[in-house]
Amino acid sequence: RNREAKMASSSSSSSVALSFLYQNPIKASISIPKTFSPYSKLTFPSIASFNSAIPRLDYSNFKKINPCLHCSNLPTASTNNTQYEFSDGSSEVELRLELGQGDVTPKDIYVDANESSLAIRVQQSGIVRTLMETSTLYEKIKPAETIWYIDEDQLVISLKKQNSDLQWPDIVESWESLSAGITQLLRGTSIYLVGESTEINQRIARELAVGLGYTPLCTKELLEAYAKQSMESWINEEGSDAVAEAERAILESLSSQARAVIATLGGKKGAAGRVNQWRLLFAGFTVWLSLSQATDEESAKEEAKRNMQDSGRGYSNAEVVVKLGGWDPNYSKAVAQAVLSALKRLILADKDLPGKKSLYIRLGCRGDWPDIKPPGWDPSTSLDASSPRS
Repeated sequence: RNREAKMASSSSSSSVALSFLYQNPIKASISIPKTFSPYSKLTFPSIASFNSAIPRLDYSNFKKINPCLHCSNLPTASTNNTQYEFSDGSSEVELRLELGQGDVTPKDIYVDANESSLAIRVQQSGIVRTLMETSTLYEKIKPAETIWYIDEDQLVISLKKQNSDLQWPDIVESWESLSAGITQLLRGTSIYLVGESTEINQRIARELAVGLGYTPLCTKELLEAYAKQSMESWINEEGSDAVAEAERAILESLSSQARAVIATLGGKKGAAGRVNQWRLLFAGFTVWLSLSQATDEESAKEEAKRNMQDSGRGYSNAEVVVKLGGWDPNYSKAVAQAVLSALKRLILADKDLPGKKSLYIRLGCRGDWPDIKPPGWDPSTSLDASSPRS
């Protein structure tokens, strides 16, 4: 299978900063430059010298070789058309890369594997070539158990997975691999997008639905079709409280809907912005798409922490927060990819979550998430009935 490394051209140097915070709590962050293309592979920088403390094995002679390739005085080159084959063997994944023309010996090859990254370089004809370099493997590996060998004109690398139950669609985490692979984790659970902007919620919902093969639904469109008037005129006539109550009724009808991505109303006019309206939203995985005022990744993460600790805001109930340092519709797929990456890590941290969501729905979405009470529990008589999560 041929792979191409591409980078979209752009004159802008600004970035979209994304920060994820899970209530487990788990944190991760990513910064996507404006030159990011959701279809692109990574471009690979030139490297002057390499070191590794992990032994690498060559199956051609079954001897330990020197893993260090010293090339500080050698010219370097980065490939932009790496050809590789990928296969998932349950407990491990295998990568086959074309070495190209010319003789290559084990001492000419450098493989550096870490938990979430991989760098592969080869010295040939006095030049060090980067065959592949990525900091975003699809999921974590056991770097100490990495083995490789030369098979004719191919370099074969075997990587041991930390989670043998997770099937890898590809070696790297990308839009294509995430949209193909996360369905095994979601198990049909719907996704609810909340946040201050109805437009952002709608656009990302459409991107996610197309990638996952889910049904895109928008509460604004459903409400306007029901009321036969625009959202603005409805709010002007009856107020935002009436609109929020109507959206709650829509969410109740959608709470048992599987395989859907649901975009909710943004801002204070919607049900999601109110702390007492989340009983039905917990039927799916909730993602808060939040515009950030932060100027760097670390401050965006701190902002996300503060937001999640603010129990007076309905969005603080969300299971995932994605911080956007600005908004450009042209980068909807980049944001959607970040959403899938965050959801993947959320579910891998607790693989029972989809099953709990299903049970929560079957018991009637009573407001007892995440501590689901036995059948027959009456939220109206519970001390927790006034909780923000009710």
